[in-house]
Amino acid sequence: MTDITALSEEQILEKLLGGNEIVFEQVFNKYHSSMQSVAYAIAGPIIADEVVQEAWVSALKALPKFEGRSSLKSWLIRIVANEAKTRRRKENRSVSLEAIQDSWSTDPRFSENSQWKNPSSQWHGDTPEELLSAEELKNCIEKSMLKLPENQLAALRLRDSGGLSMDELCNILEVSSSNVRVLLHRARDKVLKVIDHFQITGEC
Repeated sequence: MTDITALSEEQILEKLLGGNEIVFEQVFNKYHSSMQSVAYAIAGPIIADEVVQEAWVSALKALPKFEGRSSLKSWLIRIVANEAKTRRRKENRSVSLEAIQDSWSTDPRFSENSQWKNPSSQWHGDTPEELLSAEELKNCIEKSMLKLPENQLAALRLRDSGGLSMDELCNILEVSSSNVRVLLHRARDKVLKVIDHFQITGEC
């Protein structure tokens, strides 16, 4: 049985082009969750599965033209991101990115990589993760996230749920690294305020 972990990307591509179903299944299992996260972040949960399916079909059709200038993962992520944006336009959702100044002043609550540094003083649990385990707070946060501008929501989901790198976010959202940091900062700041308010009042 072929194991893609022992193959170079060139060998993987060769086997994919040759119709090797075992290799395709392994490639599918390896990258599907990342593609799902991108589709979910950009197009939303309702059509995310359809977007990923369409992206795989598009990828297989375009595979003979793949020149290997980027990694296979990056190529697949770009395809699913483009599919998601196209579907979002068809669903009459705005895909325009908000105008953001490139000037960026760092917030002490976040690291240079736009990660949380310390939990809010109002968080009474041992960790933010423990707070998020409360069903009411989860629902409150989800509702507040759905009110975010689409590009902020996409950046937040791609980074925190999808686990994508800052460079990958820049490529998918087609903005500079400073703009991505601004998007994440604004989104997280709003979510943080919701959490603080909930901890104080018990209400969203």
